[in-house]
Amino acid sequence: MPNPLPLLNPPARGWRRDLPAPDAAPQATPGLSFPAPNHVDEIYLELPRSYLDVRGLVFWLSMVGLLYAVLLPFITGPFDNDRSGMLMMVGCTFTCLWAGLVALRMDVSPPRDLPVRFNRQRRKMYVYEFEPIWWNPFARWPVRAVAYDWNDVRAEAWSQGGATSGGVYFTKSGVVLSVVKPGTNEVIDRFQLRAKSAEERAWAYICIYMQQGPQALPRSKWKPRDWNNEPTLNLARLLAPKVKWPEEMDIESRTAPSIERVGIAMRIGTNT
Repeated sequence: MPNPLPLLNPPARGWRRDLPAPDAAPQATPGLSFPAPNHVDEIYLELPRSYLDVRGLVFWLSMVGLLYAVLLPFITGPFDNDRSGMLMMVGCTFTCLWAGLVALRMDVSPPRDLPVRFNRQRRKMYVYEFEPIWWNPFARWPVRAVAYDWNDVRAEAWSQGGATSGGVYFTKSGVVLSVVKPGTNEVIDRFQLRAKSAEERAWAYICIYMQQGPQALPRSKWKPRDWNNEPTLNLARLLAPKVKWPEEMDIESRTAPSIERVGIAMRIGTNT
């Protein structure tokens, strides 16, 4: 019977329920919707993530906003001595300019992919994460790459609802990966899984991989994609930075620890 109260402190925003622990039997059928894993073998599984589901549309909307900000003074015309009208025009221009720049950055600043790697041999999770500063379109929006022990990873299902101005009610849902302080339920970091519509199934997919290996996974009908070098006419993707893991983390996340031990043993033998 599922726990009616959140296990983690603090729970995810819009918490709906806690998903099975990393080494527990999954409750959902493992599976992935489009796209396919970037990579899967006996050592590691890499899943793609996207910051925006529809990339490129926001780019053109931002162009409209910026164009409107430039043309607004010419559209409104002279105000003569009407200070209130002039202040309103300046405020509208600044708002359109700021909104257009933020929208532009939101579409072109996130990397072409936000991969998350699960190294089965090391029992670790590696995350490539983007952190927007939405209120400041002129700042550098950082990317960070972090690693955590698999035993400290938890998953929470969330959902949030709202209504449009036309009275249409909508809901959003997903799965967030939470990292806890070892031996506690205190959350120290969180990452959206963003595996499209099958996120609970995606968590089951990840757990089955870590518990049983790639041979236990269902086959994907989609082919892996090279997000860094994929041919595209999408301007937002063309302008977006490529994924570049820190060199040491990149090597560690793609290799088994035995390779390091063999290398160290060889160096010791050579020195002696």
